Amino acid sequence: MGGFEIRNATPADARFMGDMLVEAANWNVTRARPRVAILDDPNVSRYIAGWRRPGDFGSVAIDSHGIPIGACWGRLFPPNAPGYGFVAVGVPELTLGVNPQWRAQGIGRALLKAITRQARAAGHSRLSLSVERANFAHRLYVSEGYITVESGESSDTMVATLR
Repeated sequence: MGGFEIRNATPADARFMGDMLVEAANWNVTRARPRVAILDDPNVSRYIAGWRRPGDFGSVAIDSHGIPIGACWGRLFPPNAPGYGFVAVGVPELTLGVNPQWRAQGIGRALLKAITRQARAAGHSRLSLSVERANFAHRLYVSEGYITVESGESSDTMVATLR
């Protein structure tokens, strides 16, 4: 497929990041939902609505032609409107999505490392996320130091402590 680079996400990346939110939600192709159904769900759309508001940060992976192929971003949520992986005020929750044809090529890991650097630079000491245990990304998060702090019926809330 070729190489890729990671760059900081900009406000102009909002639509692509919406695409990656859909990819993240549709990780299990046997349960895939249409884009409109995912982005019309306020529990999901909150992860991208109004991108880039104060406190948002993210990274985009681009291929050798400059075409976006994956994204990871962090967003803060208040306790009265938490995300699925909310653990505390001031702990950004991550979203990670990679185009299917680019998966298992190190892009997700590179995006996680980039977002970790951005979070440290912004003064955050932890990152959180929610992931279904059957999702192949669960292994990636564990390998990058995320630990399970809460388990639901089929998903885990995970946290990484930034060093």
